[in-house]
Amino acid sequence: MIPSFSEGFVSRLQLENASGAALSGSRIRLLEAIDRLGSINQAAKAVPLSYKAAWEAIDLLNNTSPLPLVEKVTGGRRGGGTRLTDYGRRMVTLYRALEGEYQATLERMLGGMDELQRGDLREFQQLMRRLAMKTSARNQFVGAVVALRSVGLNYRVSLKIGDQELECLITQASAEQLGVRLGREFFALFKAAGLKVTLSPDEAASHANQLRGRVEAVNPAEDQLELQVALPGGRTVVAVIAAGEGRQWQVGEPACVCFDAEQVILVACD
Repeated sequence: MIPSFSEGFVSRLQLENASGAALSGSRIRLLEAIDRLGSINQAAKAVPLSYKAAWEAIDLLNNTSPLPLVEKVTGGRRGGGTRLTDYGRRMVTLYRALEGEYQATLERMLGGMDELQRGDLREFQQLMRRLAMKTSARNQFVGAVVALRSVGLNYRVSLKIGDQELECLITQASAEQLGVRLGREFFALFKAAGLKVTLSPDEAASHANQLRGRVEAVNPAEDQLELQVALPGGRTVVAVIAAGEGRQWQVGEPACVCFDAEQVILVACD
């Protein structure tokens, strides 16, 4: 007897862009709920997801997508909210169309399998779960190499991130292994901890990376403060700093997130 999906085979479609950021079922439901409700908070409850998890998912998708999937709306009768972009709606429609084809293909494949082959499929599913790698780095951006300079035994690599540039310092051996060259896309990872947030030009000038935007959210937690800074083009960078460090940050004010080139890890997109 052919096992049903409830007996161990569930069709779950996951689409990944070049940086590894995935459109999965839960994220598609989140996008659909945002489109329907006009609020990330309400959409997170509808999925359900925590508000923080919903924000992190949207940030990751926007930061690593060619175009933003979600955008903020200011003003209006409801005082603003969140909505899908036209690009976001097209991606949701594409996902749902592919999902139907994917499930139909799996059903046809299962119909032609014997018990031994279905056992192989279960082992293959387990292998895929083990190979699915996640990173602890909150900040993930995709950009093309626009400059490559030799610095002693290292290379300083510049990536174009929207209207700004991101600097990374890697060894020459790493550059050769990754195949770093002008025009090639990489995604850059760096943790939220250890970043500096400032308004001072002098403080910013002492760091290779200076990502400028406006404070989007301020989340206090014991002796730490998490700042989400919205960058031009729909991207967001997250910094975790000591509470009371420098100033009291307010939503909407300008901010510069600064960090050294050594803090950035490069990963090839292909």
